[in-house]
Amino acid sequence: MSYELYPVIRNPKYDFIGQSYADSYPNLHKYPATMIPQIGIELFSELGINKGKLLDPYCGSGSSFIVGLECGLEEMYGFDINPLAVLISKAKFTKIDLNKTKNLCQQLKESVYEFSKKADTLDNLQLPHFFNISFWFSKQVLLNLAVIKYFIDKFESDDIKRLLLVPFSETVRECSYTRNGEFKLYRMKPEDILNFNPDVFGIYFNKLEKVIEIYEQYYYPKLTDAKINIDFGSFQKRDDYYNVVLTSPPYGDSKTTVAYGQFSMFSNEWLGIKYARKIDSMLMGGKPAKSIYQKGLIKEYIGKIAKNSIKRALEISSYYFDLEKSIKEVASSIRKNGISIYIVGNRIVKDVLLPTDQFIAEKFEENGFIHLFTYERQLGNKVMPSLNSPSNKIGEKKSTMTKEFIIVCKKI
Repeated sequence: MSYELYPVIRNPKYDFIGQSYADSYPNLHKYPATMIPQIGIELFSELGINKGKLLDPYCGSGSSFIVGLECGLEEMYGFDINPLAVLISKAKFTKIDLNKTKNLCQQLKESVYEFSKKADTLDNLQLPHFFNISFWFSKQVLLNLAVIKYFIDKFESDDIKRLLLVPFSETVRECSYTRNGEFKLYRMKPEDILNFNPDVFGIYFNKLEKVIEIYEQYYYPKLTDAKINIDFGSFQKRDDYYNVVLTSPPYGDSKTTVAYGQFSMFSNEWLGIKYARKIDSMLMGGKPAKSIYQKGLIKEYIGKIAKNSIKRALEISSYYFDLEKSIKEVASSIRKNGISIYIVGNRIVKDVLLPTDQFIAEKFEENGFIHLFTYERQLGNKVMPSLNSPSNKIGEKKSTMTKEFIIVCKKI
């Protein structure tokens, strides 16, 4: 059975060539595959969205909330199962007392440097215990990070503490033996490790100063009366509640595209998250399905993959089973005449281009929506691998994603 595909309109207005996330709002913390807010701001303007309740069921570091604030929405809700993503989002979109925060930052700096002068006190520090920690951190780096974390934990305000932990998270990764410029975990070469002696305190306090500066200049002024709720965990449906959904769902295959869990692992372990190494398996499509997905237009594409590899077909099926379930819950949570906006790239697996944009439009129509339009944009400003090795053959590289699709549907 062949299916009629939903029309796709090439719209260069949404390419935003040469623009980045930082052109509107510099991020407080790196995060993989972040949606640039300019897309949502332009879409909301085009669709006339300037009020109502916004939902992002997989909010990541919070791009959708920037869009909501810019466009005048006063009530927003986000969910994510990655504790680091929730930390970043809450830090950006929680209003705090800036003067008090700056004073506490100065106290923190004085306490850390004073404490570190006393060699005997360092021996009493509690170091985190996670697998292979000495493979990724030197003893001195571990001690210095532990000093910073010890004094951050002393502060009473969770809101202020959260903002202090954002640069701590970046410092953890930068001072590890992880290769720079990678989201996945690759250890430095042995010769590079010999010459690696990072100034942990200097790096942290420089980052802290920059985070406070960005927060004060770009986020604080926008945090007026808007209600922004960001919860840790999977999205919980709420029947007929939201007016608009703006989201970029996980890509579903950290092996070849976006390793959210690997990127966040050290930070989450230092934050005390016991399941930090399991996050990629908890994400959408993280666990292989027991059967191959057999419904709708995606069926024939997964069938082609199955001819090459049943294992990969089951892994891909898992993503579409999970995405279908999630769309059903999101759809029931949107009010009549509400708008759903999903932004997604189409992956290539075993030389098969998977039309996830078509799948999303199809599933929303199955759940009481009409497909309004799908825009195609050039993908030039998302940080993610441009090449991978889908066949796992040495030296054989193929393009991952060069385009992104904006799928807009309306509940009828």
